[in-house]
Amino acid sequence: MSATMTHPGPAARPAPARRPPVLLHPSAKPLLFVACLLPFAWLLYGALANRLGANPAEALIRATGDWTLRFLCLTLAVTPLRSWTGQPALARFRRMLGLFTFFYVVWHFLAYAWLDMGFDAAAIATDIPKRPFALVGFAALLLMLPLAATSFNRAIKALGAARWQALHRAVYAIVLLGLLHFFWMRAAKNNFGEVAVYAAVVALLLGWRLKRRLQRRD
Repeated sequence: MSATMTHPGPAARPAPARRPPVLLHPSAKPLLFVACLLPFAWLLYGALANRLGANPAEALIRATGDWTLRFLCLTLAVTPLRSWTGQPALARFRRMLGLFTFFYVVWHFLAYAWLDMGFDAAAIATDIPKRPFALVGFAALLLMLPLAATSFNRAIKALGAARWQALHRAVYAIVLLGLLHFFWMRAAKNNFGEVAVYAAVVALLLGWRLKRRLQRRD
């Protein structure tokens, strides 16, 4: 009787490790950080290379203000995009976008204080209340200060989640003040095309939140 020999089959290969989704990849945040700095780097290069046009001071002030409003809209867009795309990982980028909004608004104010007012504190204190667009813009900056100061985990623990969320709802007032500031700036030149675009974006972002809140009450 002959014995039947069984040959072992090929060794089973371990299943390849699954790659993390793009939004959860360790490089996602550093890449976003670099992307958020690109507008600032371009403006800095333009200023140093004298490529900001005939009025570089106005170009710097306007551009930093524009990027502030853009980053503000991007920050507000995170939550609706999470819902529309089914990508909860988007939430991990909201804090960075919010802090870059503050970064650009600080540079917007510094550009005005330096290039328009020569860092003359008395002149700045006199100028802001006289001009409505400057007043609402400065009010938005002041409202951003506590939000930036509490955009950290320790602040959430210290304040408590409910108080922290209530404080950060000030972002809705900030975006409306920013939009009004932008409207009055463009009104001087009767140029409302960009204002209409931003107003539509803000209306969509805030309208979505209002609709969701009303649905929760039903």
